[in-house]
Amino acid sequence: MRWRLLAVLLLVGGGGVGCVERTIEITSEPSGALVYLNDEEVGRTPLEVPFTFYGVYDVRLEREGYEPKWTTGEAAAPWWDYPGPDLLAELVPGLASRVAWHYALEASVPVEQVDTDALLERAGALRRRAQ
Repeated sequence: MRWRLLAVLLLVGGGGVGCVERTIEITSEPSGALVYLNDEEVGRTPLEVPFTFYGVYDVRLEREGYEPKWTTGEAAAPWWDYPGPDLLAELVPGLASRVAWHYALEASVPVEQVDTDALLERAGALRRRAQ
């Protein structure tokens, strides 16, 4: 009975003590790319974004003069943030889970420099292969 009372007091009293701060840090080369996480604009690199759920995120980066990049990023949970230990981890003040992602963007080719004959040939080959 005393253990139950002690556990309830710890959970109720300690609920405001700490809270795990979860952050994704996103950088790019070059910096200044506009970032979308799961199709939501979150800012320009370099940036830090708070998150709630671990897992795989859709990432899109765009910057003028560079090819847009569509990819994913994974926010993996540390061992202490799995069900069970997470109850105690939430009580530790200042505990943080940080994930870092870095992406390199490729410069786009100016329209004037595109080899239109080669492009049309590749398009025709793709059309023939699809039929």
